[in-house]
Amino acid sequence: MARYALLIQPSANRVYSGASAALTQAELQVFSQSVLDGRIGEVSEAAIGGVAYVTFAADGLSAADVAFLANLSSAYALFGVEGGLLRPVELRPLDRFDDDLITIPKYQGKTNEQFTRLLLNVTLLSSAFARSMLDRSFAVLDPLCGRGTTLSQALMYGYDAAGIDLDRKDFDAYSAFIQTWLKRKRVKHHAEHGPLRLGGKVAGRRLRISLAAAKEDYKAGVTQHLDLINADTTRALEFFRPETFDLIVADAPYGVQHGSRTAAKGLARSPLGLLAEAAPVWARLLRGGGACGIAWNTLVARRDAATAILADAGLDPLGSGPYLAFRHRVDHAILRDILIAVKP
Repeated sequence: MARYALLIQPSANRVYSGASAALTQAELQVFSQSVLDGRIGEVSEAAIGGVAYVTFAADGLSAADVAFLANLSSAYALFGVEGGLLRPVELRPLDRFDDDLITIPKYQGKTNEQFTRLLLNVTLLSSAFARSMLDRSFAVLDPLCGRGTTLSQALMYGYDAAGIDLDRKDFDAYSAFIQTWLKRKRVKHHAEHGPLRLGGKVAGRRLRISLAAAKEDYKAGVTQHLDLINADTTRALEFFRPETFDLIVADAPYGVQHGSRTAAKGLARSPLGLLAEAAPVWARLLRGGGACGIAWNTLVARRDAATAILADAGLDPLGSGPYLAFRHRVDHAILRDILIAVKP
């Protein structure tokens, strides 16, 4: 059985960097059981030449296997271990655009970019469509999108992205950024921006963009779509038809630095309160076989309580194996975890 060593990408966030090896091991195990037929084993952390690696064993990796692993959230380089030597394995991730699409925005409360990618990966790999990760266009919804890190990551993968957030400043910030970025990068696109009307009344604001990484694709009508809505997430079924999305990925309010606003209640800092109100709506937006991935602060909400809410909404939470290994410290007041649930 061959051995491999994965060099982890450095993180600008010191705390996240300290947790990245353990998170990578859990993510790698999800890849293994979902798209690699469980062929990865002996996953651990090891020092090679004084440098930390995540190592694992596999009965040979095919080109298709490597294509999946190239999208590991913290992957920097992959090597085959041959005696005392490391043989480079070429990685070609899905990324369609320059990484500054994700790294340029800087603001207080921004979710770490590597964690955003991890959450999207684990959610996708838990769906019934995992084996289509490399060759299918997924529809991804972030119902608490903030300033759009998840939306940008979905676009990087070549997927369609939709987001909802009630905070007008966040809506304006991401709207301005993405349109400026597309123009600066000379990415072919078409944008429509204006009020969102329902029943003759203004319910919010909406930005719709169609784009393509290659001019030839844009001319041929092979485009990606971004749909950004400034409104209350609990009204999502008024904006999108049921069973529209393959994946729902959300960062629930942590109850500390930032919360989630609803039109009726203002700033809400309880992730469970928000989840109880919104989960039934989100569940109806998922296609059968789709998956919902939520990150939240375990110091203000118990895992079993969040799991019960998703189950009551008609979803099947996953709570064994690597799915219990994603908890990590963000700061003194935030101990973050991931909860994944699939729609039957």
